[in-house]
Amino acid sequence: MSTSHADPNPPDSAEATLRQALARGDAAQAGVAPVLRHLLVAEDHGLFAEEVVTRVRGTLADLSGQLCHAVTVAHGLDAPLPPEDPAVARLARQLAEIPALLAHVHALALEAQAAAQLRARLGLDPVLSPLVQALVASPEAETADLAMRFLAAEARFQRQVLAMRLPLGELPPELLHGALLALRECLGGAGGTPHPDFAACAEPAAEAIRANYDERASRLGLAARIVTGLGGGVVAALQLPHAGLGLFASALALATAQHREQVLLAIQPGQGPRLALMLRAAGLRQAAIDESLAALDAGPTPAEVLRLDAARAAQLLAGG
Repeated sequence: MSTSHADPNPPDSAEATLRQALARGDAAQAGVAPVLRHLLVAEDHGLFAEEVVTRVRGTLADLSGQLCHAVTVAHGLDAPLPPEDPAVARLARQLAEIPALLAHVHALALEAQAAAQLRARLGLDPVLSPLVQALVASPEAETADLAMRFLAAEARFQRQVLAMRLPLGELPPELLHGALLALRECLGGAGGTPHPDFAACAEPAAEAIRANYDERASRLGLAARIVTGLGGGVVAALQLPHAGLGLFASALALATAQHREQVLLAIQPGQGPRLALMLRAAGLRQAAIDESLAALDAGPTPAEVLRLDAARAAQLLAGG
């Protein structure tokens, strides 16, 4: 007679538990955009984080103001439109209707909030993390220069996010394209502005913005270049307390073929299983996963995740 015992948590059962956790996380994330769009026009935020909603609203208004200012420049005017101009407000509402742009601005607000929490909890500098400090001190001039440029970009981001500002040049290219399309559509009916022929200047303004755009010089572009330049040492960027949140989010997104916004949602409370699965899919072992989860006070690594290899974890993340 065999003396072997059945595994009380067979693989299928373990994966079913993970799928349920991912499904709950998916449901929570799916509700973010419609709720956020509602809160942007509502006065009562209820139980939602007012700080994040305020930052999203302010950042969209800032993007709208920059776009409208580019139009006034193309129109030959020196002064930007005032924030209360109907065109600025209308364009801000139009930008909020672009799902990917709204998700990006929301994720940046969450990133700033989480970076502040990590600083309070761990003393982790949101700008000069141990990894960035090591890269700045690199004997390789190109690596050190890239790290210094990222350091400056990270410092600017921390200042700008507090001021609810997001330069157009910091948008990913597909989001900049969407914003420029919204500009053209919105100003096509720019009644109420003092300059009825603004619509004719939308395309010259867009061309000027595109001419000055350099994705590689943006904060996220610099982060991606640092991560890819680490090669086999990329594991250093996948350790949150060592890399800092900015590099960590970019590294994990690249390692798992996920959007960076998805990583920033995964570090939120209640999303621990998803973050652990992402880290496993990136090839990390239990000690490294535990370290990042502990930094976020996200609880222990789920046993179900530890039973998976990186390839299976990636399949589950992709819905396989």
